[in-house]
Amino acid sequence: MWKPSQSGSISPNPTPEPPRPVTPVPAAEPARTQAPVSAEQATIGKGLFIKGEISGSESLLVDGKVEGSINLPGNRVTVGRNGQVAAHITAREVVILGKVRGNVSATDRVDIRAEGALNGDVAAARISIEDGAFFKGGIDIKKPDSGKSASMTAGAPEPVKVAQ
Repeated sequence: MWKPSQSGSISPNPTPEPPRPVTPVPAAEPARTQAPVSAEQATIGKGLFIKGEISGSESLLVDGKVEGSINLPGNRVTVGRNGQVAAHITAREVVILGKVRGNVSATDRVDIRAEGALNGDVAAARISIEDGAFFKGGIDIKKPDSGKSASMTAGAPEPVKVAQ
C-alpha cells in the first residue's frame, strides 16, 4: 500500500517520457578546390561585371567579368573557372583557371591551370603552364635576386646553337 506524503498531496507514479528521436548531424560539405583561399580574399561573383581599375591590399578571386586593370601588389589574384578578364594584372601571384586577355605581371609566380587561357605577355619570377592550358604571348622571367631577365616568345622559339 502506499502512504500519502506528509504534505497531503498525492503524487502518482509519473509516466516516463517517450524517447526523443535522434536528429543526425549532417556531415560537413567538402570544400571546393578551385584555388587556395586565404582568410582575407575579396570575390567578384559570376553575376558581376566590373569595368575600371581594381586596386587594394587583399587577395582577389574573379569569377565574373572584369575590364580595365587589376593592381594588387603583394597579393594573389585568382581568375576562377567562370572568370573572364580583359585587363592588365599586377600582383604577387596570379592563378588562371578562366580566361585572361591582357598582360600579367607577378613578383612571384604565374600559374595557368589546365582549364585556363591567357592571351598576353607574362613577366614573373616563375611560371607554370599545365597540360591543356592555352597560352599565347611572350614570357619574361625576372630573377628575384637581380633585375636581370630572360625573355622568350611562345610560338617563335629562337634557334638553339649546339657546341661541337
